[in-house]
Amino acid sequence: MYNPDTDLIFPPRVIPALSNERGPVWQNLFNRTQVSDPENPDQIAFILLMARLNNCTTCNSDSFRAIHGCTACSQQALKRFHGSDNELVQLFETALDEIMKYMAGKIRIGFH
Repeated sequence: MYNPDTDLIFPPRVIPALSNERGPVWQNLFNRTQVSDPENPDQIAFILLMARLNNCTTCNSDSFRAIHGCTACSQQALKRFHGSDNELVQLFETALDEIMKYMAGKIRIGFH
């Protein structure tokens, strides 16, 4: 089954659909990632954060997640996250740190 909203990894086009999924702390993080430059480290870190939360590396074309698309998967992953919005920000900061080190050529990035 093919869904045009399904990509191999979390797509940046889904970010706007996530603006109201959590509380004010999440909203501040969301606003921070709203940039037009696709090479902005904040946006890349947000994509990495969401790819990890969504577990994108295990998704395949026959999975329930792929059938419903990346937008629905991402919204559901945020609703199912049992941690606080502050914990999401900490995960984002960790991803951002990894991105900055990667851009400096100091580490390789994995999906944990």
